[in-house]
Amino acid sequence: MRMLTFALTKGRLAEKTLDLFEKAGISCTQMRDKQTRRLIFVNEELRMSFFLAKGPDVPTYVEYGAADIGIVGKDTILEEGRRLYEVMDLKFGACRMCVCGPESARELLDSKQLIRVATKYPHIAKDYFYNRRHQTVDIIKLNGSIELAPIVGLSEVIVDIVETGNTLRENGLKVLEEVCPLSARMVVNQVSMKMEDERIRSLITQLRKMI
Repeated sequence: MRMLTFALTKGRLAEKTLDLFEKAGISCTQMRDKQTRRLIFVNEELRMSFFLAKGPDVPTYVEYGAADIGIVGKDTILEEGRRLYEVMDLKFGACRMCVCGPESARELLDSKQLIRVATKYPHIAKDYFYNRRHQTVDIIKLNGSIELAPIVGLSEVIVDIVETGNTLRENGLKVLEEVCPLSARMVVNQVSMKMEDERIRSLITQLRKMI
């Protein structure tokens, strides 16, 4: 039996994924060791191997077959636009992608004026404004604190992930529109889905019982 390889998103998603897998009887205790420098973790008994990757890289590993299965946020799947199968909502890491800004920006959205939108997610923002709102906007890609953009006048609004909304409120911003709900998802390589259909479907069934 060939090894089934998983790419897990580093950080909180990996921790929650390991918790879920352990509930389903899939253990990989070495991954809990914060001191380890190991890159690949193997469960010989189950013929499974695991590695950690940055969120945006997970869909790439899966598309190119370096990983059969990936666990990654829906935001990353939408932003990266890779060719893969999204097979399961794992129900954790829940948050929302939203258009946010000061209350004064609501009028600009309603009248569909040409505005600047700052975001870490230019593809999601472009799809939302151009294809769903049918509004032409100037999208500015940022990597750091997106909330800063409307405060210093770089943009009228931002498109960003909102969990509690506390940071927005503290800076005089609010959610103006919701783009889509987000959570952790399981994605599968297209060839792996055909070759390992039975094993992957069995895994999905196992995990669904634990959610």
